[in-house]
Amino acid sequence: MITSRFPFSRVQWITSSFLIGTVVIAVTGVPAYIWFHGIDAFQVVLFNFYFWATGLSITLGYHRLFAHLSFKASWPVRIFVLLFGAAAFQNSVYDWVSDHRRHHKYVDADDDPYDISKGFLFAHIGWLLFKLKPKPPQDNVADLNRDPLVMWQHRWVQVIAVSVGLLLPCLIGFLYGGFVAALGAFLIAGVARTVVVQQMTFFINSFCHTIGKRPYSSRCSARDSNFMALFTFGEGYHNFHHEFQHDFRNGVKFWQWDPTKWMILILKRIGLADNLRRAPAEKILMAEMSEARRQIDASLKAWSGRLVDSCPEALHSVLDGLHETSHRLAEEYKELQDTVRQRIETSRDRIKAWRLEIRLALEELENLSKFDALYQTA
Repeated sequence: MITSRFPFSRVQWITSSFLIGTVVIAVTGVPAYIWFHGIDAFQVVLFNFYFWATGLSITLGYHRLFAHLSFKASWPVRIFVLLFGAAAFQNSVYDWVSDHRRHHKYVDADDDPYDISKGFLFAHIGWLLFKLKPKPPQDNVADLNRDPLVMWQHRWVQVIAVSVGLLLPCLIGFLYGGFVAALGAFLIAGVARTVVVQQMTFFINSFCHTIGKRPYSSRCSARDSNFMALFTFGEGYHNFHHEFQHDFRNGVKFWQWDPTKWMILILKRIGLADNLRRAPAEKILMAEMSEARRQIDASLKAWSGRLVDSCPEALHSVLDGLHETSHRLAEEYKELQDTVRQRIETSRDRIKAWRLEIRLALEELENLSKFDALYQTA
C-alpha cells in the first residue's frame, strides 16, 4: 500500500498540525467572518500593527540583531522583538538563530537546515514538517547562552507566543467590540497574520534561493530580488546578504526597498540602537567587479567553441568589447584591491565611476545574451 510507505515516524506532528491548521483556519474562517460580520477599520489597524510588529521582530530582531549581530539595541527594543518575535510562531530566537547560522555556514550543503538543493518545497516548509535527521547540536549560539532575556524567552516561548500572538488580540478585540470583535481579532490579527508572516519568512528560504540575480557572488544559490524584497521586509536582497552577512542592510542601494534597514536607522536616530555594522563600499564594489568579470568570462568561454564566422559583425564587436571589458575589470579590481590593502580612502566619484563601469559591462553581457537567443533559433 502507498500509505504504508509514508514516513509517519519522521513527521513533526505538532509543527505540521499548527502550520497546516492555521492555513486552513485562515482560508476558511477569515472569509466566513467577513461574510457574516464584515470588516472594519479596527480589524485592519490591528492586523497591520501585528503584521509589522511580528514581521520586523523576525527580520530586525531574530535575523539582523541576534543572528548576525549587525547592530546593538537597547533593552526596550530587545524585549519588544523577543515578545513579538515569539508571536510570529517561528520558535524561540535561540533555536531560530542556531538554524540560521548553520544555514550560512553550510549553505547548499547537506547540513544546511533548509538546503534548496533538496527542492523548493523542502526549503520552503518541508524541513519543518519532517525530521530528516537527528537534531544537530546547538553549538553555535554561545553568545545567546549568556543573554538572560534570550534564555527567558527560550524557556517560555510557547506561552509567550500564544499569549501575545493570539490571546492579546482577542482581549483587545473584546474590549473594543465584544465577542464578535474578539473573534475577528483572533482570526485576522491572530491566525491570518501568523500565516502571512510565516510564509514571508519561508519565501526567503525558497524563492530567494531560486529567483533573482547574483550580482555579488555566484558561490551559493542566494539571489537578489527586488520583487521578493517587497514581501519580506527587505530581505529579498539575499545574494548581498550571504556575501556580507554582518551588514545591517540587505538593500544596500538607496533605492532598494528595505524597511528593516530604515527601522534600524530610526532606532539609531532616537538612541535605541548603535554600533551599526556596514561592509566597506570598496569591498562591496570588489565583489561586484569580481562577479561581473566571472560572468563575462563564462560567457566568452561558452562562445569560444562556437562557429561564429558567419555571424553578424555586430556580434564580433560585442565579443571583442567584452574581452576588453574583462581585462579592464581585472586591472581595476587590482587597483581597488591595492587601495583596500593600503587603507587608502577612495573618493565617491571614483566609486561612482567604477559602478558605472560594472553596469555598462553587464549591459554588454545582456547584448550578448540577445545574440545567444538568435543563435539558438537560427
